[in-house]
Amino acid sequence: MNYLKSFLFNSLFYVGTALIVTLMLPVLLLPSKFARMIGCFWGWLTCLLLKIVNIKHVISGDLHLHEQVIYAVKHQSAWETIILTWVLGAPAFVLKRELLSIPVIGWFFQKTGCIPVDRSAGMRALLEMRSEAIKLVSNGRSILIFPQGTRVPPGEEKTYEIGVFALYQVTGLPVIPVALNSGHVWPKNSWTKKSGLIQVEFLQPISPGLKRKKFMSILVKRIEDRMAIIDIKTT
Repeated sequence: MNYLKSFLFNSLFYVGTALIVTLMLPVLLLPSKFARMIGCFWGWLTCLLLKIVNIKHVISGDLHLHEQVIYAVKHQSAWETIILTWVLGAPAFVLKRELLSIPVIGWFFQKTGCIPVDRSAGMRALLEMRSEAIKLVSNGRSILIFPQGTRVPPGEEKTYEIGVFALYQVTGLPVIPVALNSGHVWPKNSWTKKSGLIQVEFLQPISPGLKRKKFMSILVKRIEDRMAIIDIKTT
């Protein structure tokens, strides 16, 4: 039964996504705020479709929607990429440059105003990311970054990368650590979805002005300490 529900969800999700990007192509000719509205609608629609596989979510903490911040989000699945676009009103995502090469969808990613990163470019990638962040912040945008750089399945460990500190340093914005457990119900690279509750917790902000070592230590501790509690609740 779970496989059939997953099949129905995935079919509607991919067909719905294809219809949205096809029918909304003219939006690419309009100001970027309209593309961001499409992104929010995509997130809302996906949340609605997830009821098919009985996946719900609960959010706690201050979302800081009325100020500019950097969201440093734990990354376990595609869920947070799609749903948090809607929940947070389409912040500027830091994403790998390869995603911009996806036909049509990549055009929307670019139009919304994102920060593409060439992960093979080393220091040049950091410099380009800092430059793009300054532009977006000057336009009043908040930023969302996955500080580990990729999806990390529950229970696995991966180093937090310095890209989040580069953004924190150059923008002077507070960083909001975000813990979540989406990987338990929407596993990485899995066709089958599992019913359950996704917990999303917006944690205490990290104020501007800290040195790199202190900043990274606080960020990792706040997210991973909370993840340990969330994982216990999940199991």
